[in-house]
Amino acid sequence: MKVRRKLNIIKSQEKQEERTAFDAQFLDSARVARKVVEYRESQKIYSQGDSAESVMCIQRGGVKLSVVNEVGKEAVVAILGRGDFFGEGCLAGQHTRVGTARAFAPTTILVIEKNEMTRLLHDKQALSDSFMSYVLSRNIRIEQDLIDQLFNSSEKRLARTLLLLARYGKDSQARRMLPNVSQQMLAGMIGTTRSRVNFFMNKFKKLGFIHYNGGLQIDSSLLSAVLHE
Repeated sequence: MKVRRKLNIIKSQEKQEERTAFDAQFLDSARVARKVVEYRESQKIYSQGDSAESVMCIQRGGVKLSVVNEVGKEAVVAILGRGDFFGEGCLAGQHTRVGTARAFAPTTILVIEKNEMTRLLHDKQALSDSFMSYVLSRNIRIEQDLIDQLFNSSEKRLARTLLLLARYGKDSQARRMLPNVSQQMLAGMIGTTRSRVNFFMNKFKKLGFIHYNGGLQIDSSLLSAVLHE
């Protein structure tokens, strides 16, 4: 029963991952006034404390969101991919960016000014509904991440994070290629050290859960690491 319940949780998370990717065609059909900006790998998009004046949607590539505390310790909040929004806090009254956004691969981003996005959400019901669904799904994902952080071991947190980053479950592929995510970045996401991530990654490789072949590939068998009693 416990294994079945865990499997249902994983499947639920996969479905939420599918819902969180916003359909950018809504922006095209609504004739949104926006600009397209290209970022190279490791280039900063905005910094913590910058003025929050726009909403952004990833068209290609990936973005790392992180925060730094008063003593300079960085924590990775999220790794985002194609179809994901970020910076939407400005729509809820945030005047400054609460974290830093950086491209971790060559990335193309649609930038929509706050006033324009607000107008569209008022005027375009279909876009508003889709955006609301996206935001709610992201909130559910954040709650699940917090529960995962509080109650699961670092090994299971890493396995779950790899599965979600690879967007496992979206198709029938046995293996999915992971975005260009470093072990240090993974350590920041699951709240452990890089050495621990390296230890578990080597373990996963020996067990056949992951493969290095032109990049990091995630095998569907990694589910067993999450479901294992």
